[in-house]
Amino acid sequence: MTDSRTPTAKVWGHGASGHGASHWIMQRISSVALFILIPPFVWMFSQSGAPDPVLTRAFLASPMGSVLTLLTLSATFLHMRLGLQVVIDDYISKATTKTMLLLANTLLTVGLWLVTVFCLIKLAF
Repeated sequence: MTDSRTPTAKVWGHGASGHGASHWIMQRISSVALFILIPPFVWMFSQSGAPDPVLTRAFLASPMGSVLTLLTLSATFLHMRLGLQVVIDDYISKATTKTMLLLANTLLTVGLWLVTVFCLIKLAF
């Protein structure tokens, strides 16, 4: 049985590698999220009396401060991971090195996010 689809229909939605569109979209979503989240985060953090450690801790322990911090840093870590993944994919040609760097990139990002969550929980209690 032959495939009667046109060449365009066979590759529709796949891109050059078969999965690049979702990566590109996630990069754009994370940048828009950062564009929205960073100004209120900086404003609220500066209004909390940031140089004073007691006031900074109070800001990070407050519900609004901790949620805003978690959202901002989550978007930052996602954006960082996606951007570094593109650099690794584009400039590292050896397969084992690429695999190890991509794994390290993911583990570093997850580790930073877990430390962020742990610290915010620790500050809240």
